[in-house]
Amino acid sequence: MSMKLWTPRGIVTLASVVVASLSLNAVADDAVASFSTGGYAAGLRTKDMMNRIDTDADGTISRAEWDAFNQKVFAALDTHKRGKLNTAIFASRTDLRIGSFATGGYANGLRSAELAHKIDADGDGWISHDEWMAYQSRLFDLMNTNSANKGVLTAQEMFATGGASGPQ
Repeated sequence: MSMKLWTPRGIVTLASVVVASLSLNAVADDAVASFSTGGYAAGLRTKDMMNRIDTDADGTISRAEWDAFNQKVFAALDTHKRGKLNTAIFASRTDLRIGSFATGGYANGLRSAELAHKIDADGDGWISHDEWMAYQSRLFDLMNTNSANKGVLTAQEMFATGGASGPQ
């Protein structure tokens, strides 16, 4: 007795699974872009930035590496050591403050009043350390779409662009 491996129903089911999978990745990519700003997302999602955040050079970014990098960014931006950043001057001299350990594209992405207001969750005109870390944590979670690698960003997740080409 011979069995058909690919019935029309089987092909439709497989196609549906593939389309749903691609759609979920596109939704996650759109969520990252809408959660951040286009400039920030584009500046972050580069091979150079991945290499800078991936301190153990294993080709992935762990939650610990992500958090350590974002602690470093906040500390560099908080030049007055107040534990908070004024949203009105958030973007000024960003490249001078983080240029030694981040890319110009990433620094330019931070130069956005829109981004500052997204991070300032309570709307008080200040980005606290907790708000900064909560925002960055949420961004990590939005990018971390691979259920097999929860808590670790792969290159595919880092460079996801909603269908555009990969790392820049």
